[in-house]
Amino acid sequence: MFNFKRRAVAAAGVLALAATTLAVGAWSLGPGHGNGHGRQVDLQLLAINDFHGNIEAASSLTWPGHTDPVGGAEYLATHLEEAREGERYSTTVAAGDLIGASPFMSAVFDDEPTIESLNAMGVEVSSVGNHEFDAGIDELDRIIEGDDDFEGADFPYLGANVVDETTGKPVLDPYWIKNFGGGVKVGFIGMTLEGTGDIVSKSGIEGLVFKDETETANKYARELKRKGVNAIVVLLHEGGVPVAEDTGHDCESADGTATGMSGPIVDIAETMTPLVDVIVSGHTHQEYVCSVDDPNGNPRLVTSASNYGRVFTEIDATYDKRTKDIVRSTVVGSNTVVTRDVDADEDQTAILDHYGPLAAEAGNRVVGYIAEDIKRGATRAEEFPLGSLIADAQLWNTAGADTGGAEIAFMNPGGVRADLLYSQGTPGEATYGEVFTVQPFANYVVTLDLTGAQILEALRQQLPSDGRSTTLVLQVSEGFTYTWDKTETGTDQIVADSLALNGEPIVADQVYRVTVNSFLADGGDSFAAFAEGENRLFGELDVDAFEDYIAEYGTQAAPLEAPELGRITVVS
Repeated sequence: MFNFKRRAVAAAGVLALAATTLAVGAWSLGPGHGNGHGRQVDLQLLAINDFHGNIEAASSLTWPGHTDPVGGAEYLATHLEEAREGERYSTTVAAGDLIGASPFMSAVFDDEPTIESLNAMGVEVSSVGNHEFDAGIDELDRIIEGDDDFEGADFPYLGANVVDETTGKPVLDPYWIKNFGGGVKVGFIGMTLEGTGDIVSKSGIEGLVFKDETETANKYARELKRKGVNAIVVLLHEGGVPVAEDTGHDCESADGTATGMSGPIVDIAETMTPLVDVIVSGHTHQEYVCSVDDPNGNPRLVTSASNYGRVFTEIDATYDKRTKDIVRSTVVGSNTVVTRDVDADEDQTAILDHYGPLAAEAGNRVVGYIAEDIKRGATRAEEFPLGSLIADAQLWNTAGADTGGAEIAFMNPGGVRADLLYSQGTPGEATYGEVFTVQPFANYVVTLDLTGAQILEALRQQLPSDGRSTTLVLQVSEGFTYTWDKTETGTDQIVADSLALNGEPIVADQVYRVTVNSFLADGGDSFAAFAEGENRLFGELDVDAFEDYIAEYGTQAAPLEAPELGRITVVS
């Protein structure tokens, strides 16, 4: 198996919509902004979020209404450079998840290629997101500071709400002040979502606390104001979702009477201090440029640029040198699709040319063979074939007496990051690069003791609760079955007496050996029941377990087929 460095790390009201051919959404608070002369100057912010290491111009990066693929670092860099032309007061910012859950070319080198790409692209500041913590705080520090072989990020990674639980002080810079010169200063406060601790592996964030976003922003906005910085932008890795009827993604409801979006960002924006002029958000992988009223009832711009570098946001405003502040009524914003009808950026091409052959050498190795597409679900709230296959692989890998004695395995749906496709590359071949892209987090498989009652509780924790607003359906291994009755309410939807293993009822006080990945074993995604598991045995990396299973059961003569659904009986 190819042994790369990541494995070592893992061990440790809205106004009118304006649009052009390329713009996918635009929003304005007023008729215009300053002309760049005298007391008022033009200010430009360019923003991205949820890049996730998508440096390659992959054919899978598409956009509605565009026949050709979009995105890719070579073209994003060119679009950003063209947008900056003639703009004296311009900066490029980001709202987290720039790395983590990345395609193979970046992930196999611990996302160093992505950091090099972002450096060359001119990103000047970013908030951290939850995926910046995938490999823990120590690895994030290395990404920021670099090491002997890697220079690290040229830009500050901000984490105002990431604090040491003992000292209460942030472990990352809480804010950054951009001094454009000529008396123009803008403060940027960066944060990840408060729930980060529930969706990353706890072993890597021990001793850290993720604080409330609004309280944190309010605190540091006051501090910036005391320093004479009145123009303040929040970079926040938390977001929302436009309502279904908001086809323009300008966050206007169908009747124009309410904010046309939902999600945590709405409450955060409505309660965050009016000292903050703009909120650049992320996390939900949505595309929007909208207005949410601040606590004083004044409209405030809230943006998100989708994901994977397919879109970037341009925010223009007037900066008043006398008040040292952004003139809120002048703020305009738009999102632009990153088309590939521009020249490729030479610096980005050089990065790709360097890492591409190295990644290909590792990734093109054939692991096994598949007979058909084995896919994820349309949502994370359903059983799907690829999840079943991974659960089966983890059970097989840990079923032996010396490897854990597992009887059941569960897989979190969010850990399955890509489909395993028959015609990707040579038809039928499953390469290491493809397998790794399915499971890029470098978690370990962990076998532990759970009672039947605890297994039932874990299944109940799939449903929305105080800790999580969405349904996440655990993917289950062959032989384990149960019924999910959606006609019932609350946790009664999980039919207690339906749980069975190989046709035999699960007994509440009987102990079973259960395998999960280390993320779930730590209680990730609010599955607290798994964190109660005892007698733990750590095995190999989950991607290795998956690779071994495909090699064993996916031969050229008898390729793997997608598992049939039905392990979970759904009553609607």
